Amino acid sequence: MKRNVILATTLAATLGIAACDSFKEALTAHVDVVARAGTQELSANHLADLIGNSKVPLRRDVANAVAQIWVTYQLLAYAGAHDDTLRDPAVADASMWSAVAQEKSKAFYERVSKGWTKVDSAILPQKYAAGDMLAARHILLMSPRDGMSAASRDSVRKELEKIRRTVTAANFADVATKKSQDGSKQNGGSLGVFAPGAMVPEFEAAVRAIKPGEVSGVFETQFGFHIVKRQSYDEVAKEFAQAYGQIAAQKAESTFLTGLETGANVQVKSGAPKLVKAIVEDVDAHRDDKTTLATWRSGSLTAARLVQWMGAMPPQSRIREGLAQAPDSAIPHFLKQIARNELVLKAADSMKVVLDTAALANIRNAFYTQVIGAMSELKVAPFFLKDSAKTKAERERLGASRVDAYFDLLLNEKAAFVNVPEAVSTALREKYESRVVAAGIERALERATKIRQVADSTRASSVPPSAVPMPGAAPAQAAPPAPAPKPAEPVKKP
Repeated sequence: MKRNVILATTLAATLGIAACDSFKEALTAHVDVVARAGTQELSANHLADLIGNSKVPLRRDVANAVAQIWVTYQLLAYAGAHDDTLRDPAVADASMWSAVAQEKSKAFYERVSKGWTKVDSAILPQKYAAGDMLAARHILLMSPRDGMSAASRDSVRKELEKIRRTVTAANFADVATKKSQDGSKQNGGSLGVFAPGAMVPEFEAAVRAIKPGEVSGVFETQFGFHIVKRQSYDEVAKEFAQAYGQIAAQKAESTFLTGLETGANVQVKSGAPKLVKAIVEDVDAHRDDKTTLATWRSGSLTAARLVQWMGAMPPQSRIREGLAQAPDSAIPHFLKQIARNELVLKAADSMKVVLDTAALANIRNAFYTQVIGAMSELKVAPFFLKDSAKTKAERERLGASRVDAYFDLLLNEKAAFVNVPEAVSTALREKYESRVVAAGIERALERATKIRQVADSTRASSVPPSAVPMPGAAPAQAAPPAPAPKPAEPVKKP
């Protein structure tokens, strides 16, 4: 059974990892330096030229992201110059902690979930008859309410009523194959077994209005006109048993996790929603933040740990965007889910759950592949540098120059972006010195703004005046904003 314990890297993977704080405090006052990585510095003037002459938005978060990417690339070059491909298993395990946690949680569930899917087969026919889950075939003639006139829809209805006079429970599948207008026709109109609420209300109501084995009359949904056959238990016994077992397992899992949370007495701090909003606005500023967001009997969730969890979530989850838009009332629930993850991992440790050799080897090999892959794309892997430079100092200079040359091309949209996984970025920053200077970012933005203004003015002066609005130009008088549309209800498709 699929587990969702490890909640799901966001754009933080490409927009920056917090820098190491081991540099001298005096560096923070040196506003002409934006960042340092290894032995290299990124000046405010250079960054200003790069972003000022590019098309990137002139915002602090964007400038910081650019600086963080530069740091990552330069650290890769520095490691390559020192013949370091991060092949230390301890480094790999620490950097790939989310993958390790995922595998550990799976192994833990394999132990505790035994019996969750077992269901007394004697009760299944009764459960099916009661409608705990449903199964149906249908014949659909398309006639969307928003796309057809009333007269046209009435014609479709009459056509289906004519078909209904020829339909029986025995020939339903054959007629559906010939006449239905949706993808289910390939399976004789079968929609399989589905849970309550999975279909639009009109469709589910029509299924429930008839007994297993019966055929309905013609009815309408937003998709068109339907005839439905509620399948008998014998037709779907095997599929129903599997689906019911999965539902039983989901309920058992929910009960288990709720028990963990209740037993540990998870409590969310009153100021947590405000802090979470601040975290998603500026992740880097909270990577070392020890402020407590939630507590339980044996531990707590800090802002820094939440940042780690957010970094472990896949980009498609868009977790930062979701949290930024979420109401404050929804955030405690999210934090409790993270707390549950922590409690599961603690329970796994208590049961001495460890990864088998093969699983651990796969995780480590994935990390090593990511390191070499990123180095190779930037042409700073040890074998690239050794071919052209003999001494370590020469390799450092060569690697740094290759990164700077590539970085200039990247910001001028002449090179493809090299994505460095967050695990690799984290490992580099843990091992080598780096820093991004906030004051330097501000100085670079000031200079970049002036550069952009001059460039915009030059472009504007070269365009002859015209009464005709140019593409992309703002209208002389902006029209009042249109009212925001109401969010659409989720469309459930039979």
